[in-house]
Amino acid sequence: MTVRKGQILELRIERLILGGRGLARVNGLAIFVEKAVPGDEVRVRVFKKKKNHAEARLVELIAPSPFRVEPACRYCGSCGGCTWQFLDYEKQLFFKREHIVESLEHIGQLTSMRVQPLIPSEKIFGYRNKMEFSFSDRRWLLPEELHVKDISKDFALGLHVPGTFDKVLDIEACLLLPDTGNKILSDVRHYVKESRIPPYGLRSHKGFWRFLMLRHASSHDNWMVNIITSEEQRPWVQPLADLLYQKHKNITSVVNNVNARKAGIAVGQWEILLSGEPFISDKIAGFDFEISANSFFQTNTAGAARLYETVKAYAGLTGKETVVDLYSGTGTIPIFLSDGARKVIGIEISEGAVRDAQKNCQKNRIRNCRFICKEIKEGLKDVTDRPDVMVIDPPRVGMQRDVIKIVRSLSPGRIVYLSCNPATLARDLALLKEDYLVEEVQPIDMFPHTYHIESVARLEKSP
Repeated sequence: MTVRKGQILELRIERLILGGRGLARVNGLAIFVEKAVPGDEVRVRVFKKKKNHAEARLVELIAPSPFRVEPACRYCGSCGGCTWQFLDYEKQLFFKREHIVESLEHIGQLTSMRVQPLIPSEKIFGYRNKMEFSFSDRRWLLPEELHVKDISKDFALGLHVPGTFDKVLDIEACLLLPDTGNKILSDVRHYVKESRIPPYGLRSHKGFWRFLMLRHASSHDNWMVNIITSEEQRPWVQPLADLLYQKHKNITSVVNNVNARKAGIAVGQWEILLSGEPFISDKIAGFDFEISANSFFQTNTAGAARLYETVKAYAGLTGKETVVDLYSGTGTIPIFLSDGARKVIGIEISEGAVRDAQKNCQKNRIRNCRFICKEIKEGLKDVTDRPDVMVIDPPRVGMQRDVIKIVRSLSPGRIVYLSCNPATLARDLALLKEDYLVEEVQPIDMFPHTYHIESVARLEKSP
């Protein structure tokens, strides 16, 4: 049987692949199916055909897998957030660990290390401390809304349809956000619609309201509201800030980031403080962190504590070690390790992140951390001591090969590697295995209802 683009096929889904899609086969040809679960019997339409595989979309669920559950959110399947909410949570954990094992074995050719049982998230809803919503002058309708008369289509405040930049669903509530966040979202929607000031057009690049970013400090139950607009018009945003600040007593910061560029990012070219403080403070394992509108902070606070506890356990510090932390960000890992090390050196290219790291050290009265604000390759040249332990937490794309080469030349006795991408984790560990033994990997779920997974690997210098 020859598979063609546009063809309708009836398939049984065998497994989930890295990236969250279901896999079926037709005469040996792999068919990747969106929104499918192992055990599903489905009817699909092929929308892309390549030499070695095809991609298909679900047309009809003929017989559901026993792993399926009824999603709690009405937007599941249309919104790009909870891509796995229809999959039983215990099975989510199973498949995430399986993806790590498969990546290590097939990409990294690593078969002898231990992959520990996955640490689940404490919460599977309401766990995100940061959410970013987009405004649009064109609302994308849900399937059940297509035939509703008199529905407004010229405004949306919500989340994007997967794989699109200009299709925004008007989201009344997101279940990944704590309840207060959804009340703030509702108040902002009502105010903006009543203001008659136009939302931003993602194609026309005209309009004022661009993004709404909400940040939550779980340890103090405080909120930051960041309103991103296309120009500076304080008289248009200050009344909204005043309304929110007065109505919600746990809102302690309202800021306005101004982004006049066409790039669709919720980061301003400059920032205006509208109410309260320019930051919120959160706490992880007794350490305090100031979080500004655009600073990086792990989006699952309880999960971050488990992640950093694992890093500390794998580092095996005795108080005598020099630790070098690559991609150190706002200093969370150096601060977390500071009480167990002689000194910690963080390397980070972002000047803003380094400033936040230095402030966070001062806030926690930590004196044995210093930070080098350079690109990783250049920053490593400033490390004169041989590190006893190196912590590496790269972006999703992993480490550059020349950085790996420098790491190997510095020859730290132990490496603790954090990853949010099983494929690049496996690739980088394969490049280090000539000099290091990969002893164990600990997966940690910080993103329930998605296929994303964090993991921490412990590497020991080969004898």
